[in-house]
Amino acid sequence: MQLAESTRPVRGEKGTESDRRREMAPQPPQPQVRKNTLKFLKSFLGIIRILQIVFGAGLWVTIAANKYDGPIHFVLFVAVLFWLLTLALFFLTLLDKQDLVPLLGGERWLSTNLAHDVAAAVLYLPAIGVMIYKTDRNSFCNLEQYKHFCPYKVYLTAAVFACLCCISYLLSVIYGACRKCRGEKTVI
Repeated sequence: MQLAESTRPVRGEKGTESDRRREMAPQPPQPQVRKNTLKFLKSFLGIIRILQIVFGAGLWVTIAANKYDGPIHFVLFVAVLFWLLTLALFFLTLLDKQDLVPLLGGERWLSTNLAHDVAAAVLYLPAIGVMIYKTDRNSFCNLEQYKHFCPYKVYLTAAVFACLCCISYLLSVIYGACRKCRGEKTVI
């Protein structure tokens, strides 16, 4: 008797609980949202962000999968930090949710992206220097007769990924600065 009464609609409510659940079911994405998503993915900034995510992941996976020491910790910090930040910027822009970010979103979103890209490019420069230094220091073990573990190829690969990351962030800085100079306020 108790169960039957609980499924009855309360005065003023429409239908039962199952009816309300059906009404609140997620709606398929609207054509405008899909159109904005495709527009961002095809834009210069969307393509650059994807490259930054791929190169950044390549860098930190290359380092983290092998034995590293000393100043390589800085390179790993820069790679993971900016990989995560770039991932966040990418998805916020992709989902068109930049207005939800307090103090940094809305009309300031282009400036936020520009500041992120400048910081990334500036911090990747010493990371490249560290990787080149470590690669050069381990160049002696790049011989076939050397029997121990040789990090030369790992460091060389990481140095290439760091350079690619820095170049992609520099391209993004140039693109964002040009848009900012033209007075544009949106990222896409």
